[in-house]
Amino acid sequence: MIRTLAASATLALAAGTLAFVAAPPAAAADPTDGSCALPGGPRILVHVEGLKDRTGRLKVELYPATEEDFLKDDRDLRREGKPFRRVWASMPASGPVTVCIRAPSAGQWALLFTHDRDGKNKFNFWQDGAGFPSNQRLGRSRPKLHQALLNVSPAGGGITVRAQYLRGLGGFGPID
Repeated sequence: MIRTLAASATLALAAGTLAFVAAPPAAAADPTDGSCALPGGPRILVHVEGLKDRTGRLKVELYPATEEDFLKDDRDLRREGKPFRRVWASMPASGPVTVCIRAPSAGQWALLFTHDRDGKNKFNFWQDGAGFPSNQRLGRSRPKLHQALLNVSPAGGGITVRAQYLRGLGGFGPID
């Protein structure tokens, strides 16, 4: 089931995407890494829930919202002149976890969250976690574009992503 947050909820549901609240987020909700202090497009505050632990670091990436470009190597996207954004954030010792990323522009994007538990900057299937805006259980298959889509308004907004980790033969899912 897709949750929508904007006034155009019916339109967003028909498009199969998430939409953002039009009001800008409160300044107090900004993460301390300063990534949203830099100039750029609309701010997206990614609130992460269900972390397995407080090790490693966090990564949020925005891809063009096409099957061809979703999860494509960032070097290829840049070489092709396609927009792409990545933000790394330190893991807070306690409290809520929020990572801020600026979209290249308002519109539809595909978002990927990863919990790099071993700090090696390469997804470790056995240890690391991942999440997408739809919060659908990932299972054993490669994530689908529709699970990652979101609409970003010119004012930005926030989204809650539930972390998922390998859960035995059933594949990836939330830990609780």
